[in-house]
Amino acid sequence: MKASIQEVLKNTDLSQNRPLNNIIYESLRTTIIQGKIPAGERINEKEYAETMNISRTPIRYALKLLEKERLVEHIPKIGVVVKQITPKDAIEIYKIRKALEEIVTVIAMYKMTMKDYEELDDLLTRTENANADGDIAQVIKLFVEFHNFMYEKSEMLRVKEVVTKIREYLNQFRDMSLTAATRRERAIKDHRLIYETMLNQDEAKVKIVIQEHLDYSLKFILKEMERKSDQA
Repeated sequence: MKASIQEVLKNTDLSQNRPLNNIIYESLRTTIIQGKIPAGERINEKEYAETMNISRTPIRYALKLLEKERLVEHIPKIGVVVKQITPKDAIEIYKIRKALEEIVTVIAMYKMTMKDYEELDDLLTRTENANADGDIAQVIKLFVEFHNFMYEKSEMLRVKEVVTKIREYLNQFRDMSLTAATRRERAIKDHRLIYETMLNQDEAKVKIVIQEHLDYSLKFILKEMERKSDQA
């Protein structure tokens, strides 16, 4: 069995009481975003359907949606192949993130109570302790909690859905970047600084810190893309 199909199967839970079309779409999408299906690899409907013991219809449905998301493309005489996430894609995603996360953070800043700030302080302390213990998986988990906390307190859950979806494109690079000690420590310090400026109700400083935080993250990701490209 092809390695990429094995990875799709790992992400496929057929026990869910949901339409098969949706399950296959999400498992294929997740596997592509994780980088487990290499850019340029052809996705053969027949091969996937036979290996997964399903009809070709859910595979075809998934590929149509993935093509709309620009995760795959149809190349004449070749078929459907996985597209590579480019530096241009990353730059576009970060432009959107900077705009939306700035809005969310500022709104959350004014809506949060002192109890909320205490909870955020505790979350950051747990993140710092996990980092000191070298528990990178826990640091990544707490980073996700940090962002979810902001969305919850801003009460802008539709923005959360948008940002979460576009951030997924870069999750593989995020996880790589957070394994680098200097990048991880910088991100933790930035989160602490965001908290402090929010606590002081310093809107102008909050915006500056978020812009600098995401600019640094983008710079790291672009370097990682360049490194992977050189290795290819």
